[in-house]
Amino acid sequence: MPAYSIEDIVPVVDPTAYVHPAAILIGDVIVGPGCYVGPGASLRGDFGRLIMERGANLQDNCVMHGYPGTDTVIGEDGHVGHGAVLHGCRIGRAALVGINAVIMDEAVVGEEAIVAACAFVKAGMLIPARSLAAGVPAKVVRELSAAEIDWKMGGTRVYQELTRRSLASLRAVEPLARVEPNRRRIVCSEPVLPLSQSKSGNSQ
Repeated sequence: MPAYSIEDIVPVVDPTAYVHPAAILIGDVIVGPGCYVGPGASLRGDFGRLIMERGANLQDNCVMHGYPGTDTVIGEDGHVGHGAVLHGCRIGRAALVGINAVIMDEAVVGEEAIVAACAFVKAGMLIPARSLAAGVPAKVVRELSAAEIDWKMGGTRVYQELTRRSLASLRAVEPLARVEPNRRRIVCSEPVLPLSQSKSGNSQ
């Protein structure tokens, strides 16, 4: 992966974490055990410190950054969807940030909370634990059901498995010129449906 020191501060990646070779880590970045960082993610620790705690994932094209002297944190088992932006905020344990959401400075997403896709969480906002926030600007909509929290954890476990799969088998290759007969499919040990199709029946 492209990793850069700045003022002799070097990123830290736990050996059990997986950081895709197309992600970029700069400076004061700490990626903890079992974490996953997807392709195109940019973790710019050139001002504040960026921390991913155990089992967290930061997916494709996400950005983590913060003002000088701040910590931007994804808590243990935190789950950050494709294209999200985290700036000087804290994502609580087992919380989910949806696709293309933006979480601004000093905002706190509580434990097991969900921020819906494309939401904009204003600076300083506190999203309570086990609640759903949605909209532009984001507002707390309601408490989450146990089924929704279980759904979120299922998705996080799939990414934790992807960390292990990627460490074991992901490698650069030349693409094939044609589809081979009886092409295998990738099978996850814990398939997860979109929330709108899950038994909770609630859509974000």
